[in-house]
Amino acid sequence: MENDDHACATLRVNRPKWNVEHADVTTWSGAGYDHVDLFAGGVPCPPFSKAGKQLGADDERDLFPSAIRLIDEIRPRAVMLENVRGLLDAAFATYRMSVETQLKALGYVPGWRLLNASDYGVSQLRPRVVFVGIHKSVSEHFEWPAAHAYDPPSVGDLLRDLMAANGWEGANSWADQATTIAPTLVGGSKKHGGPDLGPTRARRAWASLGVDGKTLADVAPEAGFEGMPRLTVRMAARVQGFPDSWHIGGRKTHAYRQVGNAFPPPVAEAVGGQIAKALTARRLFAVA
Repeated sequence: MENDDHACATLRVNRPKWNVEHADVTTWSGAGYDHVDLFAGGVPCPPFSKAGKQLGADDERDLFPSAIRLIDEIRPRAVMLENVRGLLDAAFATYRMSVETQLKALGYVPGWRLLNASDYGVSQLRPRVVFVGIHKSVSEHFEWPAAHAYDPPSVGDLLRDLMAANGWEGANSWADQATTIAPTLVGGSKKHGGPDLGPTRARRAWASLGVDGKTLADVAPEAGFEGMPRLTVRMAARVQGFPDSWHIGGRKTHAYRQVGNAFPPPVAEAVGGQIAKALTARRLFAVA
């Protein structure tokens, strides 16, 4: 269920068997979806982001109440919600406790965890808060995913082939000096932000990697190009952890907004995999 038509188009192309509904979470009903295995979503970040005013419950974009309403209607066996690191600030302690109290009343064992995308193979400094609520009947089987034992590739190694795709002679030299992982991608919102790599501080971090973050490019640098290259949407998607086979729908601004605001797929897979193990363990235990 998604309220952005471009994101809906992306989901329908990449997951043609999914039932994708273009709807508003504040009015959509969970009736008919009761007792599914997992309720997962990315609750809007601006109410808790340090880049904004951190209005929390006073922000019109706070959709935790809608998520809790749907969880109550659907009663899934597990819940996974993602948000920004700011949600763990002391200022939101009461807010987090309220969420926990409501989920406990519905029969879930709740937990918050700050996960770094780079610990799960993503070449990006992207800390994210993940909330997992497991129904008390299966909660004993859940464990948070362990970090990978290896470091993710540098931005240069990750994007070397994409930067060289149109014959740019400087691609290897650029890649050899882009030796760290990327800063956090910033996707912008419908109210603010276009296809760029974020505010001044973020652009400086990208500049240290030899990337011009003022805008995104339509195509990779061509032969004869001089100066700092820009990322394309495809490059940004790879930085975020999307496979190259994933088609991002919409023109550049809409496509990049989907990529920049995404929960990195490898991190979602790591947490989702642990949830699946917990649910499967319960089923195996019941059979045994």
